[in-house]
Amino acid sequence: MQLKESIRNTQLDDIEAAAGVSAKLYLRTAAAADCAAADAGALLATLTLPVDWMNAAAAGQKTKLGVWADVGSGAGVCIAFRIKDNGAAACYLQGTAGLGAGELSFDNNNIAIGQVITISTFTLTAGNA
Repeated sequence: MQLKESIRNTQLDDIEAAAGVSAKLYLRTAAAADCAAADAGALLATLTLPVDWMNAAAAGQKTKLGVWADVGSGAGVCIAFRIKDNGAAACYLQGTAGLGAGELSFDNNNIAIGQVITISTFTLTAGNA
């Protein structure tokens, strides 16, 4: 199946719209089975994302917008992330995280309490191109 680029862009933009403004990014030491499953692993940090946290989708991709940074609240190696709505009621997406690798990449995946964490890259790519 192949989707028109404008359809793929709309699908990507709908992810941000569904999670809402100032969504929360959770950095964790383990990945849950899927978004419907309970959180897994230790929580290392909770980042409140900017009000508008993703650029508009273009060419079937959507990238982070603004600065995604905060400080560690736990200690450990981050390998997974989850993005939930501002009230943390639902998980909208999750994936792998790492130092210069993974679906979410940041400056240091070995997080310490009080350490400043800065997300370098985050890109969503639509399938069915």
